[in-house]
Amino acid sequence: MTEVVKKEYTARIDSKKRLTIRGAKHSFFKVKVFNTGKVILSPQILLDPEEIPAKTLRTIETSVKNYKSGKVSKPINLSKFK
Repeated sequence: MTEVVKKEYTARIDSKKRLTIRGAKHSFFKVKVFNTGKVILSPQILLDPEEIPAKTLRTIETSVKNYKSGKVSKPINLSKFK
């Protein structure tokens, strides 16, 4: 399978040696710099997006305990948002 360039543009490094990546969907990149001048940026995800934080799990557990023990609020009418 041949490589196809989907997007190509010229960018300029600013005075603080920064480069802006247009339309970037990630905030972190792994950078590989080769002796030929070729630079490869690979998007990186620093945390597992499927992992639920411990604080969120504690909140869910507390909410379930409250629901089972009957500590709940009155039903909320959401019909006006349809």
